[in-house]
Amino acid sequence: MSSSTVITNIAALVTNDPSLGDNSPLGLVRDAAVVIDGDRVAWTGESSKAPATDNRLDAEGRAVLPGFVDSHSHLLFAGDRTEEFNARMSGRPYGAGGIRTTVAATRAASDEELEAGLTRYLAEALRQGTTTFETKSGYGLTVADESRALRIAARHTDEVTYLGAHIVAPEHADDPAAYVGLVTGEMLDACAPHARWIDVFCEKGAFDGDQARAILTAGKAKGLHPRIHANQLSYGPGVQLAVELDAASADHCTHLTDADVDALANSRTVATLLPGAEFSTRAEWPDARRLLDAGVTVALSTDCNPGSSFTSSVPFCIALAVRDMGMTPDEAVWSATAGGAAALRRDDIGRLTPGAFADLTLLDAPSHVHLAYRPGVPLVAGVWRRGVRVV
Repeated sequence: MSSSTVITNIAALVTNDPSLGDNSPLGLVRDAAVVIDGDRVAWTGESSKAPATDNRLDAEGRAVLPGFVDSHSHLLFAGDRTEEFNARMSGRPYGAGGIRTTVAATRAASDEELEAGLTRYLAEALRQGTTTFETKSGYGLTVADESRALRIAARHTDEVTYLGAHIVAPEHADDPAAYVGLVTGEMLDACAPHARWIDVFCEKGAFDGDQARAILTAGKAKGLHPRIHANQLSYGPGVQLAVELDAASADHCTHLTDADVDALANSRTVATLLPGAEFSTRAEWPDARRLLDAGVTVALSTDCNPGSSFTSSVPFCIALAVRDMGMTPDEAVWSATAGGAAALRRDDIGRLTPGAFADLTLLDAPSHVHLAYRPGVPLVAGVWRRGVRVV
């Protein structure tokens, strides 16, 4: 039998339900309480009106918000790329192979080593308030290595993405068409049973628009829903392709035409922004303000990976988005919770309303604004996942 718990004396409760509290997108309730019953939220409202429950916890005037939804990460890998990062930040040329370096290390790693790395990064993210995460393959690039990565990931999350089309595998460098055939054929057959999503890196040097369309269409035929790495390094067809195929998200969205913004605004496709990548590569920031003003649904995520964004911290990404991408603190918190849920086409996470999963983050601060106001400070004081306190 499940037991119920009420958390009272919450200074500011982010529900992401505009019908509650201050009627803003955050649905902010002051002097609030939330009731957890089993793995779900049973009630939210003013603390003085909270119903009786089996257990009671005093938040002592701190803020509570939904657990972060990290809708874009690459956590199945071995090794790191410290030397590459050091060279980039020091202004020195670096001749190693980038993603190919990680591919070689990942192929050489055992299943146990890959899973140990995954669980380490998941625990790290959980301590920082992330209760739902998506993760991808993409560092194996063989049938066996891609499928084993997805099998391992599926033991830890339902949000598993097949990214055989990360780059062309080194052994197919002279015949990209053959690799696309593998990704859409034997590799897809082996990987589809372990994944919910299919992704492709649509960019110069990776896969062009026609190749990306073929890969995502093949995945759809196997029951996988598209998402896409789009318009990160240059203008290109990725965003338009995402909208055409009803992709759940177009991720990065740094280089956009007015037509790209309009297409996103008139679609269900979420623009997932990944400021950790721009921070770690000193690249141009995505213009979140432009997207939001056009009515585009925006998500924030970490893009945690060993090459371009080796951070698992959503609070860090919130601070970057507010400081450098034109987002308000409210918009950044919404995008890291409800926005991430939208990018995964989920309505049972990213909000604290009756029926949603009881995924909560308790801050050692009176307001969610402190996530941007106090960057780098470990403000997460407690985390509940599916109604169980895990931090």
